[in-house]
Amino acid sequence: MSSRTLATTVAFLAALWPFAGTGYGGLLESPADRPATRAEILRGGLSPLRTCYEVISYHIDVRIDPFAKTIRGSNTIGFTATVDFDKLQVDLFTNLDISSIRLDGDIKARFTREFNAVFVQLPGKVLKDSTHRLTIAYGGSPWVAQRPPWDGGVTWDHDAQGNPWACVTCEGLGASVWWPNKDHPTAKPSDVTISVTVPPGLEDVSNGRLLSTNVLADGWTQYNWHVSYPINNYNVTFNIGKFAHFSDTYESAGQPLTLDYYVMPQNLQKAHRQFTDVRRMLSSYERYFGPYPFARDGYKLIESPHAGMEHQSAVAYGNHWLKGYGGNASSAVGLKFDFIIIHESAHEWWGNCVSCQDMADMWIHESFGSYAESLFVEDHYGRAAALDYINAKKPGVRNDRPMIGQYGLNREGSGDMYNKGQLVLNTLRWVIDDDRRWFSILRGIQQRFRYQSVTAEDIFGYIREHAGKDLTGFFEQYYLHTNIPRLVVNTEKKGNAVTARYRWEVDVPEFRMPVKVTIAPGRYGFITPTRHWQTLELHGLLPENFKIADDRFFVALKLRWSYRDPAQSPAD
Repeated sequence: MSSRTLATTVAFLAALWPFAGTGYGGLLESPADRPATRAEILRGGLSPLRTCYEVISYHIDVRIDPFAKTIRGSNTIGFTATVDFDKLQVDLFTNLDISSIRLDGDIKARFTREFNAVFVQLPGKVLKDSTHRLTIAYGGSPWVAQRPPWDGGVTWDHDAQGNPWACVTCEGLGASVWWPNKDHPTAKPSDVTISVTVPPGLEDVSNGRLLSTNVLADGWTQYNWHVSYPINNYNVTFNIGKFAHFSDTYESAGQPLTLDYYVMPQNLQKAHRQFTDVRRMLSSYERYFGPYPFARDGYKLIESPHAGMEHQSAVAYGNHWLKGYGGNASSAVGLKFDFIIIHESAHEWWGNCVSCQDMADMWIHESFGSYAESLFVEDHYGRAAALDYINAKKPGVRNDRPMIGQYGLNREGSGDMYNKGQLVLNTLRWVIDDDRRWFSILRGIQQRFRYQSVTAEDIFGYIREHAGKDLTGFFEQYYLHTNIPRLVVNTEKKGNAVTARYRWEVDVPEFRMPVKVTIAPGRYGFITPTRHWQTLELHGLLPENFKIADDRFFVALKLRWSYRDPAQSPAD
């Protein structure tokens, strides 16, 4: 498949939202595929009722009561009309009631609801390029997370002293689980104000900078935070509790970057020790990806009652002050650092700065975020340790379905986007075989798509353009198909001559990825297999000792070997 054809294929899949679930020509068939539901189309699709306006700002102003487990308030959506229209869609879970919707402050709008979609009928037509404000007043008991952060919703908990401790996680499920918004990845406003009012004695920590705190007449306190960069809806957060706070600074691009830490008071000493990984993380990621993307808003790490989440400039931390992931790792080097700090912070670059346009491309967040872990290891413990770290992820790969999901339905691809995703990116590094070029590509993606929402083809196209190699077949096989490439090799020794016949066993006809194999004892060299048989002469290598450099290339090997009597003729 040519690069043009692959781009067309990915674009075609992305355009299929009204017909999602009818099948993509077999390209994405898997046991997980099922007919699209109306709710999925409303949640994941870009209908004219969503594309008719572009969100430019949000002001969330809510009162959260952790005792009653309720939320009440409003969100004001600043938007620009992209066409003339009089009806639009916003999103809010049905268990939250809407009391009113007003346009530009005082003009009441009518609305209807279907599943978690809210259809707003404006009192008149708004004109293309005009700017307006839509204020939605709402309230109720939000959806409760059963297994955060994997299962979305609000977590109502208590600290060791019995004080309320509440937060939210909603990646995948959607930010509309707790506030009304245009709940689609393309809606990435550049200006968000978060006003959270909490009971006496508690505080809220949200994204961005704290603008002010106001003690109200009833003794409740309003915390006003401001985000000055584009932000994904699911990254907008609140953290309510009694926190101890300490801070630090880090020099980023010649300027001081504030580091703020909020933890339970009894964990303050542990946090001072554990959070030293933050400075090491920043030094590595700035080296490989460029300066921390949200310098004006600073970096925060906030203790949470769940494992962790990459909330922009307000990363949630809940790794119990252990190394690895909750004290476990798949390799020895994985126990030398706090996994949650390293992985979730990687999303500040991969996911928060460069974001996907559709949840089907969530691999952009998770594959690059997971690969970043290995670069942290390489930076601090060496390349051999990094290869050990990456390859220890292989047992976790399921190869159950493609890493790119179904577009327009809020359906992610396979969970392999973590383990397999980093193995594939490691493979790509060695296929390019030029580290200066490879790291230039990683930094270049951050520069080219800074604060933007992108597609798979945006990423593939950029890499193709700068890699100096035809990688179309690579991307199609690894991301649009389930199986990894398998190198079929038949080696034979006849007298002193040893030969290898080889070819790729893959789904993509044009797949021709180079790979390093043993061409002599202790010596690896590149071959470029295709789906057609080729022959290679080996020098001093026994047939059964043929190997792939499988610590660098995530492929399978199907090896058969034989010995032939040199007196045997070809006819025999």
